[in-house]
Amino acid sequence: MPEMHFHIRWPDGRREACYSPSLVVKDFLTAGESYALDDFVEKTRTALNIASERVREKYGFACSSAMAQLARIEDAAKRQDSGGLVTVETFEP
Repeated sequence: MPEMHFHIRWPDGRREACYSPSLVVKDFLTAGESYALDDFVEKTRTALNIASERVREKYGFACSSAMAQLARIEDAAKRQDSGGLVTVETFEP
């Protein structure tokens, strides 16, 4: 299963590298685009849940790394200005 990282910039300017066990994130986010904070959280929640389920289908268990990444995103979002934008900077690979 191809894993990937997506690099974001939070409204406060902090940058973060995020992990997904699947390329499905590219179906929900676009490099170079900015998203309202709540929209970004919802899109990543959907994508990471799908990615975790893909791992479950293939290996028989959910992806704890995807769920941990989602928890980090949700926690970080709580510390941001609710009117701010999250920018998706790049995808790797």
